[in-house]
Amino acid sequence: MITNFFVLSPRGDTVIAKSYRSKSGVGAHERSHTEAFFRKVKFWDGVAPGTPGMDTTLGLGSGGNKLSADSLSGGSGEGSEAKDSKKFGDAPPVFVMPDGYSYMHVKRNGLIFGCATEKNISPVVVIELLSKIAKVFKDYCGTLSEESIRKNFILLYELLDELLDYGYPQVTQTENLKAFVYNEPIVVSAVADTGKMINPKTASASAVHKPVISSVNADGKKTSLAANQKNEIFVDILERLSVLFSSNGYVLNSTIDGCIQMKSYLAGNPQLRLALNEDLIVGKNSGSTSYSSGVTVDDINFNDCVNLSEWDHGRTLSFYPPDGEFIVLSYRMTGEFKTPFRIFPSIEEVEPNKLEIAVHIRAEIPDNHFGANVSIEVPLPHSTTTATCNVVSTPGATGVNAEYVSQDKKLVWTLKKFPGCTEQTMRAKITLSGPCTSQIRREIGPINMSYEIPMYNVSSLQVRYLRIAENMPGYTPYRW
Repeated sequence: MITNFFVLSPRGDTVIAKSYRSKSGVGAHERSHTEAFFRKVKFWDGVAPGTPGMDTTLGLGSGGNKLSADSLSGGSGEGSEAKDSKKFGDAPPVFVMPDGYSYMHVKRNGLIFGCATEKNISPVVVIELLSKIAKVFKDYCGTLSEESIRKNFILLYELLDELLDYGYPQVTQTENLKAFVYNEPIVVSAVADTGKMINPKTASASAVHKPVISSVNADGKKTSLAANQKNEIFVDILERLSVLFSSNGYVLNSTIDGCIQMKSYLAGNPQLRLALNEDLIVGKNSGSTSYSSGVTVDDINFNDCVNLSEWDHGRTLSFYPPDGEFIVLSYRMTGEFKTPFRIFPSIEEVEPNKLEIAVHIRAEIPDNHFGANVSIEVPLPHSTTTATCNVVSTPGATGVNAEYVSQDKKLVWTLKKFPGCTEQTMRAKITLSGPCTSQIRREIGPINMSYEIPMYNVSSLQVRYLRIAENMPGYTPYRW
């Protein structure tokens, strides 16, 4: 199935590599394979080398929470991308290289989990396997980073021996692997994120970055976490929004892809009961009226461990949580909902070769919430010679910065904190090498906006309660 497996750092260094079989007469060293693969992923040109004359561009983006505004000139914003042979976006997850192998990869926390195969196998199966390997690595290391992998490479190679046998998946469940793993992980501190800005009543973000087995520190001594292991379970509702705006601010298309994710450190594997909104409606054609005030989702997918006997009449789930991180359910919602931000762009031609662009963003989330790590990108025409930016910020916004990236011909506007119920504006003066034509105006945009909103979900899906199904000795549950 898999010929070789590897993990690459953001710089292209091989952190983990394991070969399961080799094809005679192809390739001299596995490092040359990974280097060629990394160069292809880093500088994707839209054509797979293994298929001469065939354009395999799949048009896949980088993902993330994005609000896209149409081209400021009112066009679709797609014509310039199709004609630009130098910009093809990110590499697709599957492509063929000149060595005859099919390479498949996923990206997790900046790391590239990849593999190569010479057989004609299902790409979806391999992508799911790579995602599973990344999840197991995170469960056993606590955090998924280059440093944690380098310090725990003995443990991870031991896990790989159990996960894959001659390139075929064997045991991929975190709890089932415990019986075969004897090395202990070395704890690595997690990378700082927005956890310091979250409501102090919630648990610290670092509390969830613990391995599922007892751990040691860099000196080989047992950590305090291993000595005082608590019975804890962490619950997150994660939602990814994809919203497309027109040039005048109207929503053209909107989708929510969400999930309820848990990470369990409960001993004894007790049965849990999870209750969601009582007025939750699944399916738009389920017979509910358009005046219903309940939360309506298009569809829901449940984890295999979930018991649905009480779902229809009480919206309650019961399950035995597996060790480590897992998704209880995932859901999708389309249609109208209140978007957290609205983008209002405008463009004005002040001179034949000079333009003024204004991007106005309004936060429509409550004032007790905020957008974190906000990034707005505005692509500019290729004929742009210079650009200057200035930002009009309201009180409360922090880490505000706007600059012109000449190499990529785009404006980048970043905010570390975007308070709710506030408005921010960026103005830019653009100088072109020639007169502005309608074709050049179409090269402006689409505007992309990515962000995070802690402790807030747009769909209004809520967890009413999470309880242990039966009274068990030694358990004294309480909420953080």
